[in-house]
Amino acid sequence: MESGKFVQSINRLDERVAIAERERATNRLAAVGEMTRGIAHDFRNLLAVIDSGLRLAESGAEEPDKARSCIAAAREGVERGIELTSQLLAFAKHQELNAHAGDPNEFLRTFEPFLRYGAGPDVHVRLELGSNIPVCLIDPELFDAAVLNLVINARDAMPNGGEVRIVTERLEQKTATADSLEPGIYARVCVEDNGHGMPEEVLRRVFDPFFTTKGETGSGIGLPQVRAYAQMVGGRIRISSEPGLGTRVNLLFPSILSND
Repeated sequence: MESGKFVQSINRLDERVAIAERERATNRLAAVGEMTRGIAHDFRNLLAVIDSGLRLAESGAEEPDKARSCIAAAREGVERGIELTSQLLAFAKHQELNAHAGDPNEFLRTFEPFLRYGAGPDVHVRLELGSNIPVCLIDPELFDAAVLNLVINARDAMPNGGEVRIVTERLEQKTATADSLEPGIYARVCVEDNGHGMPEEVLRRVFDPFFTTKGETGSGIGLPQVRAYAQMVGGRIRISSEPGLGTRVNLLFPSILSND
């Protein structure tokens, strides 16, 4: 090959490498932006919980035990906020999802007091934890953030108060489904409210990024985040709703034990 043509080939190769590097950098910046917006959304939820805990502590100043409990909940919110920042740092360092084998029931039992503060004083949170729930792949911080998102959405759908049921059960899926759920054993985590519900045209768009019915108070990031987390661990999310009757969100997590 003539030296001139060789140099041109090297230059074209360098150019293709440079273009590929720019594309990777652009994609990574976009992903960091999406992650940052998602974490900002979770932070707003956490700050709302912290504010609620501190307000309850103020109103219960004459009841030391109640005040201490509320302050403890606010402190836990601060700690979870620190955990959320670690997600962005971990992503920037190319670290993987911090997921491991876990029992969804145990995570929900531990997180229950925090969910109650997130729901606020006018909404009752009731856990109905099933038996023989399979062991699943769970990232504790992302799992907690996903359930908190769903509880706060349920709270917002019940401005006059109501009840949020969090139900777990073992699900055996015998055939593949339209949403690519493969046959197998799953843990179902259902968050259900008796709020105003959603019409079909809204339900079709709930996973569209930045779509919200909450006006300036909504970001349109919460449900897409929950779906992304479920998919990251091999799970799925399903939503059903009816105006005037409420909304039901099912998170399905596959068992990681073949003989479960």
